[in-house]
Amino acid sequence: MRQIGSARPALALALLLPMLQMAACAGPGYYAQAVSGHLGLMRARQEIAEILATGDADPELARKLELARQLREFAAVRLDLPDNGSFTHFVRTGRDAVTWNVVATPELSLEPRRWCFLVAGCVPYRGYFQHTAARTFANRLEADGLDVAVSPAVAYSTLGWFDDPLLDTMLRHSDEGLAALMFHELAHQKLYLRGDTAFNESYASFVEEIGVTLWLQSSSREDRLKEWRAQRRAAGQFDNLLLQARSSLAGLYAGHSSDDQKRRGKTDIFDRLETDYRNLVDDQWQGRDFFGNWFGNEINNARLALFASYRGGVCAFSALYHDAGRDMARFHQQAAEWAGAAPEARRDWLQQPGPAVASPVEL
Repeated sequence: MRQIGSARPALALALLLPMLQMAACAGPGYYAQAVSGHLGLMRARQEIAEILATGDADPELARKLELARQLREFAAVRLDLPDNGSFTHFVRTGRDAVTWNVVATPELSLEPRRWCFLVAGCVPYRGYFQHTAARTFANRLEADGLDVAVSPAVAYSTLGWFDDPLLDTMLRHSDEGLAALMFHELAHQKLYLRGDTAFNESYASFVEEIGVTLWLQSSSREDRLKEWRAQRRAAGQFDNLLLQARSSLAGLYAGHSSDDQKRRGKTDIFDRLETDYRNLVDDQWQGRDFFGNWFGNEINNARLALFASYRGGVCAFSALYHDAGRDMARFHQQAAEWAGAAPEARRDWLQQPGPAVASPVEL
């Protein structure tokens, strides 16, 4: 995809907006908030090199900005990810999230509603730069009887059309978490298949996991590698719980029970999911509640609708990485070849089973 230089973002967006309005399903109001939100970030940018040169940043911020600079270099040299102007500028948003994504499904289905956009294609979510706007849209969907989830996001990608800035929302994570976010978003710039969320997110999720592992191994952070792997193993176990819940729900919804019976079964499955999670915390994680925040909001179909998109294909990309001789350039090339395959063949390949959901952490 052609990259538009960051020097003229307002003009580029002004030219792009009419095309988006004519060619996509979303209306002018939606694109107006997207343009306004993005331009607000672009106007608030500060060059990281200048911030570090002045010495005015507090020590922890300076450390994180220098770390981001090192991660950009590692991503380009070792992971064969784009080396452009992304993450060379910093934005203080003062917020907990930069966007909020709205996902919706029918009450008795895991199939998410999709919205179509010119650049991204048809995707199963809509993003908003203001939580109130996301919540208003979610309320409309809920009034139609849909299961709805509003999820905060600390980063987003313009897929290489603009130089994405580093956001203060990203810096609230651990060093490993920051690395994962940056590698994930740069992976979207490296390879993005319009309209195929499962392929795109599984690919980026694998790149972030193998990227963090390689970075820790190569940067004298071996002491942190053990903890990172423990967290990823826990994530794999949590992934498996969610996949089991999805499978149970899919079987329930496909059955011939009455809608009332399906509603009761749905409640039972969600109750069992939370019980099984608490057993993991107590029996295998020594009381460490890694993902307790996930249960802070109502559990519904929309909360699980996109899970397989982000995690379901990681095994396929892990196998591809091994087939490529653990060479990232060859891996990206072969991933691009699968992106060009027929949709049915690509979907079958992506769904191949693996030894574990989070297998890359063992590399």
